[in-house]
Amino acid sequence: MALKLYGSVPNANVFKALIAAEYVGESIESVPVELGTQNKTPEFLKLNPAGKVPVLVTPQGPIFESNAIAKYVSKLRPAVELYPAKLQDQALVDQWVDFSQNEIRGYVQEWVSMRAGRMPYDKTREGAVKGKAMEGLKTLNNYLASRTYLVGNKVTVADIIVACNLLGGIQNVLTSGFLKPFPHVTRYFWTQVNQPEFKKVIGEVTQAAKEMPVSEKPAAAPKAEKKKEEPKPKKEAAPAPAADEDDEPKPAPKPKNPLDLLPPSPMVMDDWKRLYSNTKVKDFREVAIKGFWASYDPAGYSLWFCEYKYTEENTASFMTMNKVSGFLQRMDFVRKHAFAKMAILEEKAGGPFHISGVWLFRGTEIPKQVLDESYDMELYDWAKVDVNDSEQKERVNDLLEEPDTIDGKTVVEVKCFK
Repeated sequence: MALKLYGSVPNANVFKALIAAEYVGESIESVPVELGTQNKTPEFLKLNPAGKVPVLVTPQGPIFESNAIAKYVSKLRPAVELYPAKLQDQALVDQWVDFSQNEIRGYVQEWVSMRAGRMPYDKTREGAVKGKAMEGLKTLNNYLASRTYLVGNKVTVADIIVACNLLGGIQNVLTSGFLKPFPHVTRYFWTQVNQPEFKKVIGEVTQAAKEMPVSEKPAAAPKAEKKKEEPKPKKEAAPAPAADEDDEPKPAPKPKNPLDLLPPSPMVMDDWKRLYSNTKVKDFREVAIKGFWASYDPAGYSLWFCEYKYTEENTASFMTMNKVSGFLQRMDFVRKHAFAKMAILEEKAGGPFHISGVWLFRGTEIPKQVLDESYDMELYDWAKVDVNDSEQKERVNDLLEEPDTIDGKTVVEVKCFK
């Protein structure tokens, strides 16, 4: 008997089981449910007496509650260890699942519900739940300061559940500004949702640019008996509106990228990227680097060094690489107008590992949209390259070329953003 998951998507609680299924290689049939009707039928109530989704139907019987379902699915292939084998690690999974459910998601869900009109809006209560959510986020942020995952060194079902518990908040009220005090939570969330198994189920995630507005539609109140109204004289028909009230508003024209509006430059980013990609290693200094400086236009471009601020966190090279990879993935929106080399460096065997990089941006300053949209920028110290300083210029050359050592440190791995 195939597993059937009752519950429509998009729904973060439904996503939990579907993502777990991707990790363990299990096939689950997803069955949409029309809430308010289908979930109230006697047939559905036999599956879940509470009449809620999701519900997983297994050969042994139905299971409800999203976290229980996700844990069940994660145990279907024990060798994958999506649900850890060690008792201590199992307890840590349950610990962070319960914590995120009770100390973060519950408060954020209430916050969103008030603004969406699903419950009465109370400004005082909203302030209280925001404060409680921040307390939970602070605890999680402190724990993640030196960790990529919640339990061990790879994704577990705890990461799936906690990331999904954050999802609705990120999409509606947890803006980059609100999460600014919690950079490790932000890094953690985007690391998880950019995993292939997550993306296959939930697709691309967009963070709310600003807190969702309070709905003008009040929460449903008890129905009162309707009074009979006296018939009113008919009025002349008003002109028909341009669109029905239920019609989707037309999206505003997409604003032009300010970087596309800059004056033309003799340096063309795509030309440099092709030169970089097509130059053989043995010719790199003579061809690529000389070609770069021959075309570099300080009036149209700028170069920046970056150094990760929290080197002491980087105790494992793979975790450090995850930070770099996540950063570069989240910078995709500026790929057309940027180029970078990010190096992981080791001063002594066993770490901690340094992250050093050089970025080429269109424009004479770091683009405002990058500063506004990429929280990772705050995790690094940035310094504009003085191209008239021979030492700084040579450091740019080293980062572009990837020698065995940079700044006297051993090069462990280098990532290119192009």
